[in-house]
Amino acid sequence: MSQPELVELRKQLKEMLESGIIKPAKSPYGAPVLFQKKADGSLRMCCDYRALNKITVKNKYPIPLVADCFDRLSQAKYFTKIDLRSGYWQVRIKDGDEAKTTVVTRYGAFEFLVMPFGLMNAPATFSTLMNQVLHGFLDEFVVVYLDDIVVQWNLGRARRAFAAGSDETP
Repeated sequence: MSQPELVELRKQLKEMLESGIIKPAKSPYGAPVLFQKKADGSLRMCCDYRALNKITVKNKYPIPLVADCFDRLSQAKYFTKIDLRSGYWQVRIKDGDEAKTTVVTRYGAFEFLVMPFGLMNAPATFSTLMNQVLHGFLDEFVVVYLDDIVVQWNLGRARRAFAAGSDETP
């Protein structure tokens, strides 16, 4: 790793430890860590779980097609887009499976307590959760693609929603 990547690694590990995202590990497993540059120039820490993914039983829950999401939004005039921050990190790893997520760095080994990016079944697991949580709204006025939620509004629905939060009638 380059010097800037090592500085970023140390910073991100410290933040994740303090936030309860990871904890020190003594695991027989271990995936390497690398960095990918994001569009804004910042660095995203990536865990290379290829070895783990090779032996993982695939969850075949369907991930929505982007084209289908756009089709469902084609008639709406107004949108609210919600991008869940670090969406996967909102999902707790199953008790007893944390050691499988161990990453090895020059600063030690760490296991994730929440679902890291890079696990083969992470998208399917997250889609299942989002569809369960938002089930009553899907195909009505909510479209979900992984950690992106779009609420579509028509003017009548928007007026009713805002009026419900006010003592005054529009």
